[in-house]
Amino acid sequence: MNRRAVLAWCCYDWAITAGPVVIDTFIFSVYFTRSVAPTPEQGTVLWSQALAAAGFAIAVLAPLLGAIADRTGRRKPWLGVFTAVAATAMATLFWVTPTPSSIPLALVAMAVAVVARELAMVFYNSMLPGLVPPDHFGRLSGWGWAAGYLGGIGCLVLALFGLVKANPPLFGLVGTQDLENIRAVAPLAALWFAVFAVPLFLLVPDRPATGIGWRRAVIEGGRTLVRTVREVRRYRDVAVLLVASALFRDGLATLFAFGGIYAAGSFGMSFQEILMFGLALNTAAAVGAAGFAWIDDRIGAKPTIILALSALLGFGVGILLVHDKGWFWALSLGLGVFIGPSQAAARSLLARMSPPDMITEMFGLYSLSGKAAAFLGPLALGTATAVFASQRAGMATILVFFLAGLLLMLTVRVPSSPETCESGLPRSDRMPAMRDEKCPS
Repeated sequence: MNRRAVLAWCCYDWAITAGPVVIDTFIFSVYFTRSVAPTPEQGTVLWSQALAAAGFAIAVLAPLLGAIADRTGRRKPWLGVFTAVAATAMATLFWVTPTPSSIPLALVAMAVAVVARELAMVFYNSMLPGLVPPDHFGRLSGWGWAAGYLGGIGCLVLALFGLVKANPPLFGLVGTQDLENIRAVAPLAALWFAVFAVPLFLLVPDRPATGIGWRRAVIEGGRTLVRTVREVRRYRDVAVLLVASALFRDGLATLFAFGGIYAAGSFGMSFQEILMFGLALNTAAAVGAAGFAWIDDRIGAKPTIILALSALLGFGVGILLVHDKGWFWALSLGLGVFIGPSQAAARSLLARMSPPDMITEMFGLYSLSGKAAAFLGPLALGTATAVFASQRAGMATILVFFLAGLLLMLTVRVPSSPETCESGLPRSDRMPAMRDEKCPS
C-alpha cells in the first residue's frame, strides 16, 4: 500500500467537502434564502428547484462519462477539468448581491458547481480499488469521508474567524457592505478546493492511457453503458443496492442542502450560530466516519449501512418533534455520527462488487442511480414546505427516503465468493449469485 498516495487521495475528500459544507449547507444557502430571495420560503423552493435540475444533469452525464473514461483509461484529466469548473463556479457566487436581481446568477452558479463536483467524484471514487487491498476498502472509504468532514470543519473555522466574525474580514480584503464578508465564503471554499486537490494529481497513480481515440471511446462507452444497464437489471441484488443507496443518499443530500436553512428558519439561528452548529455537526460526522471505517471491514458494509440508517431515522424523528434549541443541538450531533458511515459503506460495498475494468462506469451508474432520484428529495421538501408553509413539514420528507433505503437494503445479498471479493465480479459473469455474507478478511 502506497501511504503517500492514500493520504493524497483522502486529501481530495478534504478539499471537495468545503463546497457542500460552506456553500450548499451552512452559509451561502442561508444567505440566499434570507438576504437574496424575497422570503425564506420562496428561497427554499428556488434552491430546491435548482438542485433538482442539477441532479437531472448529473444523472444524464455521469454514467456516460464513466463508461467513456473506462475506454480511454486515464481518470486524472477528467478529474482536473471538473475540479476547475467547480472551483470557478463557486468563486462566481461572490457577485451574488443581497437583491432579488441576483437570483439567476446564484442558482446557475450553484447548480454548475454541484454538477461539476458530483462528476469529479465519479472519477475520484473509482480510484479507491487501486490503492488498497479489498479487505481495506471499508477503512479507506471511511478515512476519506472522515477527511472530508474535517476539511469542512477547517473551511468553516476559516470562514468564521476570517470572514464572518473578523473585523476587518480577512485583513481588510473585503468589507461588510452588501454582506461582502458573507459572500466571500464562496471564493474561500473555491480556493480551498483548488489548493488541497493538488496532492491527488501529484501523488496518486493513474491508469495508463489505452490509446483509444475520443470518437471510438464515446461509441464504445455508450454501447457498454447500455449493455451494463441491461445486465444490472437482470441481477436483483446489484440493482437493489443501487436503488437503495440512491434513496438514502438522496435523503442525506437533501439534509445537507437544507440543514442550515432549517436551523435558521425553525430555530432562529444567526449566521454565527449556524457556523458553530456546522462545526459541531461535522466533528461528530468525522468521528463517526473514522470510527466505523474498521467496523465496515470487520462486520461487512451491509450491516454497517443498516445500523447507520436505523440511527438516522431515530434521531431524525426526534429532531422534528423538538422545539427547544438545546435538544435540537443534542439530537443533531447524535445524527451526525451516523451520516458518514452509511455513505462510506455504500462506496466500499460497490468497490467490492465492481469488476476492475468497469470500475469508473460502475461508479457512474452509482451516480446515475443517485441522481435519477436526486430531484425527488429537494422536490418533495420544496413541495411540502410550500403546501404546508412549514420548513418542519418539508424536512419530514427526508425520513421517508431513509426508511425506503433501509427496507431495500435489508433485502440485498452481498458477495461471499473469495474470487469476487479479491478481484471484483468476473468478466464472464459480472453479476454472480449473491449470498447474505460479507467478504472474508
